[in-house]
Amino acid sequence: MVTKNKQYLLYGGSGHAKVIAECIEANHQLVGGVFDDNPDSKGLKNLPFLGEYKIKNHNHPLIVAIGDNKIRKMIVEEVKNLFGSICHPSSCISPTVKIGEGTVVFHNVILQVDCVVGSHVILNSGASIDHECSLGDFVHISPKATLCGNVKVGEGTQIGAGATILPGIRVGNWATIGAGAVIIRDVPDFAIVVGNPGRIIRYYEPANNKFWPFGESIRTK
Repeated sequence: MVTKNKQYLLYGGSGHAKVIAECIEANHQLVGGVFDDNPDSKGLKNLPFLGEYKIKNHNHPLIVAIGDNKIRKMIVEEVKNLFGSICHPSSCISPTVKIGEGTVVFHNVILQVDCVVGSHVILNSGASIDHECSLGDFVHISPKATLCGNVKVGEGTQIGAGATILPGIRVGNWATIGAGAVIIRDVPDFAIVVGNPGRIIRYYEPANNKFWPFGESIRTK
């Protein structure tokens, strides 16, 4: 997953970017600089601050270091650049796993045999993904979440910290699974699910927009 002999560039200067930078450095690679469109941003300590991203093809692989799935998707679709992926060396990844571009795998993540991970996915600290799981693009698996075998997660979905998804469950696109939820049945697109056992409390409102797959408004079940 590491692009050898190249520096990485980061888009975003938040705490999430700090963890990605640490993953890069733990692989004995370099962070060549940090872009941030926020005019008040000063970048990350001890790393070159490159200011606002200019749309051009830089020579170094870029990682979009934005935790929000919707914003990450928007930026990726605007940027014209080689994307890099990075995995912290403490992660345990089967050699049969496939990982897409722009994806980051944080400390102590477990990825078991024949998992397929899409592009620009975040696998956060201590997440456990068992055999034959499939994660769509722009998914975020939060710290300590557990996906049992053969779970399918659709594009842009957020799995909350400490959530558990039982074997064979299908979770739709742009859904949100609350922290600590236990998912025992399939979850439709745009659903917001909480509790043990998980229950749908409301839905995001779908939107026909190039960048924003749903609006900020929500509807009740």
